[in-house]
Amino acid sequence: MSNLKSTAQAESQASLRARFLALWPNRGSHWLAGFMAVLVGYSSAAAIIIQAAQAAGASAAEINSWFWVLGVGMGLSTILLSWRYRMPILTAWSTPGAALLVVSLDGVSSAQAVAIFLVSSALITLAGVSGAFRWLVKHIPVAISAGLLAGILLQFGLKAAAYFQHSQVLFLLMLGAYLLLQRVRPKLAVLAAMLLGLGYCIMQQQLQWPAVAWQWAMPVWLTPSFEPHLLLGVALPLALVTLVSQNVPGFAVLAAHGYQPPQSALVTSTGIVGLLSAPFGGFAFNLAAITAAICMQDEAEADPRQRYRVCVAAGLAYLLMGLLAAAMVTLLLALPASYITILAGLALLPTLANSMAAALQTEATRTAALLTLLVTASGVQLWSLNSAFWGLLVGLVSARLIHR
Repeated sequence: MSNLKSTAQAESQASLRARFLALWPNRGSHWLAGFMAVLVGYSSAAAIIIQAAQAAGASAAEINSWFWVLGVGMGLSTILLSWRYRMPILTAWSTPGAALLVVSLDGVSSAQAVAIFLVSSALITLAGVSGAFRWLVKHIPVAISAGLLAGILLQFGLKAAAYFQHSQVLFLLMLGAYLLLQRVRPKLAVLAAMLLGLGYCIMQQQLQWPAVAWQWAMPVWLTPSFEPHLLLGVALPLALVTLVSQNVPGFAVLAAHGYQPPQSALVTSTGIVGLLSAPFGGFAFNLAAITAAICMQDEAEADPRQRYRVCVAAGLAYLLMGLLAAAMVTLLLALPASYITILAGLALLPTLANSMAAALQTEATRTAALLTLLVTASGVQLWSLNSAFWGLLVGLVSARLIHR
């Protein structure tokens, strides 16, 4: 009997070990792409989130709490969803949502801000549970979704190219390294650009390292205070911006790489993460688009069935960023904007090319898709709604009018 029990325990341990190994990133390219996705995400938006927290009158401890819960929330949801569906599902904070909060939270207390986060996440959860989001996505043509994604990515490409005027040496060094490695070792092209660019920035003393407090961040609970006018004026737009400007492109990225995840389940999951995180400063969660594309490149993992491991690596990086929130944010903000922007532009080039090709492939939807791309890439902001929202709206209306 004891032998049977020992055998069962050994088999159970072997099964757990096999499951763990099936989940764990097992290549350097997994870790590199996952780290780069998190680096680009944090570096491009951390300053906006700090501004949003400051607009709500958050203290230093509360700002650290925001980043703690965002990192932990994104990390756990990315790992669990990628493992559950065996797809590269990368979650992220809502960058357009953070930009909306910067201009909407002035004069709002931290407690009132938490109430806004709770209601917004509840609306996102409802959109997932009810199937409303799935209905919305179902009625968006593939070319329009591709045009939306291409417009978003084109902004990064244009911003990177603009540094050729202001930082010629850095731009040419990183681009040269990228192109040379694309010819001989494509999987190392982005890494070469990243290391060469970082080395140049260090040599030119462009990195101003501040004093860093290496300590674990701690969450700070805030009891919500509900104000009806804020819920209608801020919570509803925050939910809409997150659903349309972030989740729609997020699913477009997955579709562009051949993945068809359960839309309602993922939107519901991000909404629930937001509900649990809101009292600590988690304002909105959604599927990543731009950074997710980094995790889906062939250079990260050639086998589409194994790319979920890249997102597991990104999830672990998220967790580290959350636990060391104060130190990590300080270090990332020390990196030159030129370096981060050029790196992001190079990393996203393959996905941008594929998205533009998909958007313009079909003649019947080409005009509407092109309008979607142009309006989205313009960066226009109206009534606190960003260009992704307006690009999608213009594209859908155009497609409807042309094919009426």
